[in-house]
Amino acid sequence: MQNDEEIIRKYADMVYRMAFAHVRRHADADDIFQEVFLRYLKKRPQFENEEHEKRWFLKVTTNCAKSYLTSAWMRYFVPLEGEIFKEPEENRLSEALSQLPPKYRDVIHLHYYEGYKTEEIAEILRRKPDTVRKQLSRAREQLKEILKEEFS
Repeated sequence: MQNDEEIIRKYADMVYRMAFAHVRRHADADDIFQEVFLRYLKKRPQFENEEHEKRWFLKVTTNCAKSYLTSAWMRYFVPLEGEIFKEPEENRLSEALSQLPPKYRDVIHLHYYEGYKTEEIAEILRRKPDTVRKQLSRAREQLKEILKEEFS
């Protein structure tokens, strides 16, 4: 049985990547990261196996990110513009991904970054597998168009 510190280390990168995929800002991803692990520490969920554990963290991260994005704080939030605030690790693909609607970012992230199949993504996001397949297809098409415009 793993202790809390081992579990946090085990899922830290995955939770942070998923949070960042949603909010596209490191400060906001940090807040979501903390909320996810705070929920874990408060609830102490019992997991059937390692895959169940991983899916729990992905689902809670997605829910926390959605709550954060629809919070009153975000309705009045205005990002500062300018090169000084651009984060150095942002690249063309990251910027293109940020232009996708959240439902497409979720499926892209889970499929390409976490390695889940469409049926697994459907289960995690509580969507139909056909819906996930359509969203993946549409996300790819939109990314292709965004990147084509950028390189034209």
